[in-house]
Amino acid sequence: MQPLKQCLKLALTASLLLTVSRTLGDPPRWTHGISQKPDYFPIAVWLQDPVNAPRYKATGINLYVALWQGPTEAQLTALKSAGMPAICEMNAVGLAHRNDPTIVGWMHGDEPDNAQPVTDPATGKQGYGPCIPPSRIVSDYARLQASDPTRPIMLNLGQGVANDAWVGRGSGAKLSDYETYVNGGDIISFDVYPVAGLERADSENFLWYVPKGVDRLKRWMAGRKSLWNCIECTTIGSDRKATPHQVRAEVWMSLIHGSRGLIYFVHQFKPKFNEHALLDDPPMLTQVTAINKQIQTLAPALNSPSPENLLAVQSSVPAVPIDSMVKRQGRYLYVFAVGMRNGATTGNFALKGVPTNANVEVLGEGRSLRLRGGRFTESFLPYDVHVYRISIK
Repeated sequence: MQPLKQCLKLALTASLLLTVSRTLGDPPRWTHGISQKPDYFPIAVWLQDPVNAPRYKATGINLYVALWQGPTEAQLTALKSAGMPAICEMNAVGLAHRNDPTIVGWMHGDEPDNAQPVTDPATGKQGYGPCIPPSRIVSDYARLQASDPTRPIMLNLGQGVANDAWVGRGSGAKLSDYETYVNGGDIISFDVYPVAGLERADSENFLWYVPKGVDRLKRWMAGRKSLWNCIECTTIGSDRKATPHQVRAEVWMSLIHGSRGLIYFVHQFKPKFNEHALLDDPPMLTQVTAINKQIQTLAPALNSPSPENLLAVQSSVPAVPIDSMVKRQGRYLYVFAVGMRNGATTGNFALKGVPTNANVEVLGEGRSLRLRGGRFTESFLPYDVHVYRISIK
């Protein structure tokens, strides 16, 4: 009996260590989850017809998130044919494909933190009630995990994550609810569309709502979950649309502040419904394709740890801060920088641990700068993004 007791003791210890590890935030290993290869960065599109998967794949999209009234057998067949993985609802068809690598995650729900549609049983009139209680989202998450522990669960939250003036969360909702909501999934995402969605005459001045939401989620999750966010690129339901330049800024604001996955929202609802409006907008499509290509090229660097205390950036205009991120990958040091407000400034960059007079390649711009004593300066027009690469060996 002694060997049996020893085995039971070891098993109990292993189970306890696993529980503690997950409590502390170590990510579980999903055998049917999203690729963990260092050269892969998730770039998704929201709720699109799989028939367009080849066209999206050509733009650098490598993931579908949500499927209309699906997954269905036809949808999964089309996605498999295109080599496009998906995060989708856990329905009967999905569960019948437990061993299908096309499904890499389960969709928990969309914007449960917003006021939910209700129908008056007496009149049949449509209206809105409170948001879904965060405790219910957490309990539903446990149910989904129990049904399939081999894939991550995604939860997408609404603009209340970043927009304190948002009235669409319903009565009784409060900001502290999000501290519980983030326990309701493995991948926590949110959407805020500053230009098309804020209904402000000066909405182009609020792109910083995107990194504000990323920062809040990062704080609430404390490293325990994977953080993604959504990006606007169409008019959605308004008469305003972010420019391609502004979309690029939103993307890099997200990444610099810690987002680990992007989801493009590409619908247009007014003046005419168009599910795939991005595909019918050549200037925006060209920019999104270029953004995606650069991200995938830089994926090994983006997926690497960020060394601390190597960079200090000072903006010549305090009202226009420059936010930055440093990555070290192979023989290169990468610096990512974005102007955070709708104004021009000059950035003064000071680097440590690099050759004091090295060449600074400005990626994608066909030019280079020169470090002088570990420093260089750069001009930023409104919402400019610059990516620098410096050889350190």
